[in-house]
Amino acid sequence: MKPPIIAFNELEFTYVRSSGPGGQNVNKVNSKAQLRWRPSESLSLTEEEKIRLQSRLSLTRDGDLVIQSGRFRDQHQNRDDCIRKFQEILKKAFHDEKPRKKTKPSYSSRVKRVQTKRKQSEKKAGRGFGRGSFED
Repeated sequence: MKPPIIAFNELEFTYVRSSGPGGQNVNKVNSKAQLRWRPSESLSLTEEEKIRLQSRLSLTRDGDLVIQSGRFRDQHQNRDDCIRKFQEILKKAFHDEKPRKKTKPSYSSRVKRVQTKRKQSEKKAGRGFGRGSFED
């Protein structure tokens, strides 16, 4: 299933002091970006998509998806990083895994497995007491 396109005005950004890089600026500038989005109130999603997201995402008690980024010194770069993370989360939430097709091991793989087990057994059988070079 392809992820829907979310309107930018549904995303709420706040900026707080970052613990990341920035030197003395860290104590003065609100460079850490925090993105909040409430899927239940989104106009871009169908009811089916809302239910799917609520079951697959870890939302706050209020039903918000919160994404933070403080990787960069710049507020704009952190906001863009939040948007990139948001897109990745949506892509994963709407991705359907292909069901696994059951297959049987090939003849050669079964033979190889038995040969390996036999070889290992013979190696360990030679380690018994009184079989080494310490015999008198």
